[in-house]
Amino acid sequence: MWTTGARDEVSVLLIEDDEVIGRHVEAGLRSHGYAVAWIRTGGSGLAEADRSPVDVVLLDLGLPDTDGIDVARQLRNAHPDVLILILTARSEEIDVIAGLDAGADDYLVKPFSLTVLLARLRAHLRRRPAAAPEPGELVRIGDLAVDIAARRCRLGDREVELRPKEFELLAVLIQRPGEAVSREALMAEVWDENWFGPTKTLDVTMSSLRRRLQAVAEAHVPVALPALTTLRGHGYRLDPPKPPDGG
Repeated sequence: MWTTGARDEVSVLLIEDDEVIGRHVEAGLRSHGYAVAWIRTGGSGLAEADRSPVDVVLLDLGLPDTDGIDVARQLRNAHPDVLILILTARSEEIDVIAGLDAGADDYLVKPFSLTVLLARLRAHLRRRPAAAPEPGELVRIGDLAVDIAARRCRLGDREVELRPKEFELLAVLIQRPGEAVSREALMAEVWDENWFGPTKTLDVTMSSLRRRLQAVAEAHVPVALPALTTLRGHGYRLDPPKPPDGG
């Protein structure tokens, strides 16, 4: 059941089986005007996400009925635009990467402060696209075309389905073709200038973006796909496609 505050346009689904953490987070979010539904199991959380509109999911990895990584993956597949923040006691890097690669946008390691959680939410929500933007001028490099205003990406004649952060990362780079863009600049533009989170989030998002573009490129007729080049110790650059002869 939803508990609605004054700012009920932002709905938060909290999937957490720990009573102390659940009550603390629910009360804190509600006091700051969020609409909150607190669910104790992964299966019930997935059902709730399908039943009610959700803007944000706060997801515990250590759930009693299923692994939170699987829940994150199912949420991302069913609700590509929802913001997923993992709440986890697992601080090992491999677990964090698995969560991000499964579709999460960010994570917090327990114990965490409500102040930091709220700051992360504000940072992400400031980046939400406006509703129903009008299509704008396409930015093109090779056969890759990005409509920034409409948040659409095409490769050749095929639409490329991108997650919000993947699209925003590509949008920054395609507007600065051939330019070396630092990790710090990308974190500030795609996430937030006062970002608290790990820069590894950038690397995971970039890897996922590459895979999605490459999958479309390989599944259809040959296309001129720009290269997302890693600049070790600095950041990334979007390079134009190489000529067919590789020259």
